[in-house]
Amino acid sequence: MTPYVLVLYYSRNGHVKMLADQIAMGIENAGLEARLRTVPAVSAVCEATEEDIPTSGDIYCTEDDLANCAGLLLGSPTRFGNMAAPLKYFLDGTGGLWMNGSLIDKPAGAFTSTSSLHGGQESTLLTMMLPLLHHGMVLSGIPYSEPTLTTTTSGGTPYGATHVESESLSEDEIQLCRAQGMRIAQLASKLHN
Repeated sequence: MTPYVLVLYYSRNGHVKMLADQIAMGIENAGLEARLRTVPAVSAVCEATEEDIPTSGDIYCTEDDLANCAGLLLGSPTRFGNMAAPLKYFLDGTGGLWMNGSLIDKPAGAFTSTSSLHGGQESTLLTMMLPLLHHGMVLSGIPYSEPTLTTTTSGGTPYGATHVESESLSEDEIQLCRAQGMRIAQLASKLHN
């Protein structure tokens, strides 16, 4: 099987999807396949269910997509300084992968989008990292050797790529997304071999 980096995200209004697309470009620039997957929304209505295939956008992630990845980038909008419920719900169902150790020693990172600069970007990234640590993954952020990290006036942190919601990503946000995707892909290549 050809190694791939899974870009698993939830995006309510399209902002996290914009980040995911740029991260995927960074992965592919590093020579690996980027596999974009999303998760369905959750509902407070017990009878509500989603179709098996979304009406538009990337397809829903399966346990096999996650188990067989060579690396993972996890994305979510910020919800009160935490990841969104649909992504948390998906991760809560990965106990079988945890029991089997399927994700141990695979590189991983996180990315997020907020509606304001101080909307909880770093705490959201940290909360997304906790389940990855429990899975035994090797976490990586964006090192300060990436010069855009010290000059950005929009999104971007050493914990992972971020976006302050607007109609499009800033050039800095694009650069940091691609740098993070490339970094995880390079680590995946090294660890996969």
